[in-house]
Amino acid sequence: MNIFIGADHRGFAMKEGLIAWLQQQGHNVEDMGATEFTEGDDYPDYAMLVAKKIAEDIENNRGILLCGSGVGMAVAANKVAGVRAALIHDVEIAKIARNDDDINILALGSDFISLEEAQAIASTFLSTPFSGLERHVRRVGKIAEMEKNE
Repeated sequence: MNIFIGADHRGFAMKEGLIAWLQQQGHNVEDMGATEFTEGDDYPDYAMLVAKKIAEDIENNRGILLCGSGVGMAVAANKVAGVRAALIHDVEIAKIARNDDDINILALGSDFISLEEAQAIASTFLSTPFSGLERHVRRVGKIAEMEKNE
């Protein structure tokens, strides 16, 4: 699995901590920026870079996006076909989002969670498989059809 991570200025410090931790865990992580702290940079720039990477191989690529609230990152990333990004604030929701909705991008709000909480959420996001239950496959399929009909 390839992990692509991006953050604006408000998520920058947490991104750096997550990258170090993910690499310690043995994950292949590609930093899509910001590569240096730049006050006032724009979250959609990083959301698009990560989302496009995920869309290239939705089976094997996962993304993590960070900004102050996480909301803008999720909204922007979901504009790319094949991406299912969700703002996650705790481990239980991370598990449900992977199991039921097969999300492929985790959005985190660095202003609202600690690095330790982000690590626990990311660990759950990366380790929880999609259930493959018929009802969930059907629902994710309907979302994919909506993308085709736009």
